[in-house]
Amino acid sequence: MVSEQLHYTTNREEIFIFSNKKMSYLCGVWRFANAYVKIMKKGAKTMLRVLLWIVAVIVILILLCFVYHRYRLNAEKKLREPLGQLVDINGNNMSIYLEGSGSRTLVFLSGSGTCSPILDFKSLYSLLSDDYRIVVVEKFGYGYSDVVDEDRNIQTILSETRLALNKAGIEGPYVLCPHSMSGIEVLYWAQKYPDEIEAIIGLDMAVPEYYENMEINIPLMKLGQYAADLGITRVISGLAESDAIKYGTLTEEEKNIYRALFYYRTSTETMLNEAKCIKENAKIVAQNGVPQVAMLLFISDGTGGTGFDKETWRRIPEKYISKVKSGKYMELDCPHYVHDYEYERISEEIKHFLGN
Repeated sequence: MVSEQLHYTTNREEIFIFSNKKMSYLCGVWRFANAYVKIMKKGAKTMLRVLLWIVAVIVILILLCFVYHRYRLNAEKKLREPLGQLVDINGNNMSIYLEGSGSRTLVFLSGSGTCSPILDFKSLYSLLSDDYRIVVVEKFGYGYSDVVDEDRNIQTILSETRLALNKAGIEGPYVLCPHSMSGIEVLYWAQKYPDEIEAIIGLDMAVPEYYENMEINIPLMKLGQYAADLGITRVISGLAESDAIKYGTLTEEEKNIYRALFYYRTSTETMLNEAKCIKENAKIVAQNGVPQVAMLLFISDGTGGTGFDKETWRRIPEKYISKVKSGKYMELDCPHYVHDYEYERISEEIKHFLGN
């Protein structure tokens, strides 16, 4: 009996000791967890403060960029005075530049996103103006023309270009000289009004097949528009240094004008709307067939932002022009803005092609 009592007492003591140890362990865990939560809360508050500081610094920097950008835009006002004439098209101003004289009229139309078509083509047309009448049409959203937030379907774009030429007193027939995306407008022009077109000189111009599988990143373009509007593009070194500035024959004053227009006409709303419509526009041109007008295509090596490899970039237009009875092409080992690199060779080939 005594032995049983002693055993029972021992068991109770062991249980008490075990429970006490367990409670001590649980209390330790609780204290650790509580300390950990406090550290985490403190760390979260510190992290939040750091993030708020980062956001505040970014906002201040963007604000400074914007203020500086607006100041510079105002200071560059004189640099943005039109080099050509402005004609009224449905209540908006469209810029047209004329130079030279001759029995033939060469009409230059820029590719997508070219902020100053007049200066972009200058290295080339300055070598042609002694023999031909030169015309550069700056579509809405480009160069000195107004920015319009309207649909950029192919019918509208072409009607505006034709009306601008008519209002400027420039009669056809025309030798059309499109670069890049303007090739789609020019082919449509030749399809609808072949009597107005004497020939097409394609400066690495686009043909419909390019756009069949091309991915056009509108959100990225929109981001570029915001960056331009806020003045962020102004502080990115070298961004305004176009091929025309780096490789062409522009004077220092013309380079400064080009830069001023770059900061004023980058990723405009009109350019974005144009990009949104280009696939449908190209599809319409493809459905209308290949126009049978005299055609000379200068084809680059695909570098300079086309998004295509050399073989594909050249294969597509060469396949297209093979269906043109009076068609020729020439491969050039230079980037997409061929007229800023091979202007001397291109000018000589144009004269030869047109019979000068």
